[in-house]
Amino acid sequence: MKNEEFATAMKTGIFVGSFNPFTVGHDSIVRRALPLFDRLVIGVVGDQVHKPGMPSAEERTKAIAELYADDPAIEVKPYYGLAVDFARAENAHFIVKGVRSAKDFEYEREQADVNRQLSGVETILLYAEPQLSSISSTMVRELQHFGVDISTFLPKKS
Repeated sequence: MKNEEFATAMKTGIFVGSFNPFTVGHDSIVRRALPLFDRLVIGVVGDQVHKPGMPSAEERTKAIAELYADDPAIEVKPYYGLAVDFARAENAHFIVKGVRSAKDFEYEREQADVNRQLSGVETILLYAEPQLSSISSTMVRELQHFGVDISTFLPKKS
C-alpha cells in the first residue's frame, strides 16, 4: 500500500481551537478522543481576527506539540481559514469538539450543521469531565492576569 493510500485508509480526526492557553480540559478531550482514531491532528487556529494580543500560532503549536511529542498518533499543526478546509487538507472526516455546558452544546451543534453542509465532515462532541467543566482558556487567562498560579489548569507532559 502506498503512503497516500495508507493515509486515506487511516481514520483521522481533527481537534481545533485557539488553545490560548491549552488547558487540562483540552488535554482531557484529546486523550478521550484518541482511541477513536488512528491519527488525531490538533489544529491551532492561526487567524487572530477576534483575539488581538494572542501568542502566535507557532508559539501555541510548539507548546502543545511538546506535550504529545512521544505519541506518534497525535500531530499538532497551525491552520488558517475554515476548520472544514483544514479537515480536507488532513484527510479527516471528523472534527472533535469539547462541550462544557448547554451554551457550548448549542454553539457546537450549529457549527456542526454548517460544517456538514459545507463539506460532509461530521462533528463528534465529547462532554467535559464534570471536574473540568468550569475550566476555560478565558478563565485561565483572567486568573493569570491577576497573578494567580494557573499551573493546576495546564496539562503536564506525561
